[in-house]
Amino acid sequence: MAAEFSFDIVSRADLNEVRNAVNMVQKEIATRYDFKKSVSAVSLEGEALVLVSDDQVKLKQVVDVLEDKLVRRKVPLKALQYGKVEEALGGTVRQRVPIAQGIPDDKAKAMNKMLRQRFKKVKVQIQGDTVRVFSPSKDELQAAMNALRDEEWGIPVQFVNYR
Repeated sequence: MAAEFSFDIVSRADLNEVRNAVNMVQKEIATRYDFKKSVSAVSLEGEALVLVSDDQVKLKQVVDVLEDKLVRRKVPLKALQYGKVEEALGGTVRQRVPIAQGIPDDKAKAMNKMLRQRFKKVKVQIQGDTVRVFSPSKDELQAAMNALRDEEWGIPVQFVNYR
């Protein structure tokens, strides 16, 4: 039996599912009557979505369709970080939406501090964009997971490598 148990805290959005959702949005925009003769489009460029539309109202409709498809594909909406709406060529508007991958340093430090305050037997290591949590007790780790789920971090939080 292992002397210590551990799990990793990560924040990831499945880019394959995002790509599938973007394809579904493009098909829906092409077939919907209210988008007829519109330049509305969604594209995935690296780890960011680019939304283009005629005006703010149409852009809001594109965002609604996109969020609906992402929820159906089980992609957390907290992973989307909407940028400001910019004017583009031809009187259109554009919005970049980066997809958060990994836990930022400030959030990792806050998680570390919260876990160390609440659980005395838990050890925490920040490893790049993941946080590893160790404890000799599985019950402590389960309690730590529940405490992390209850807290609002502003990013999607998943637990992997539970051993």
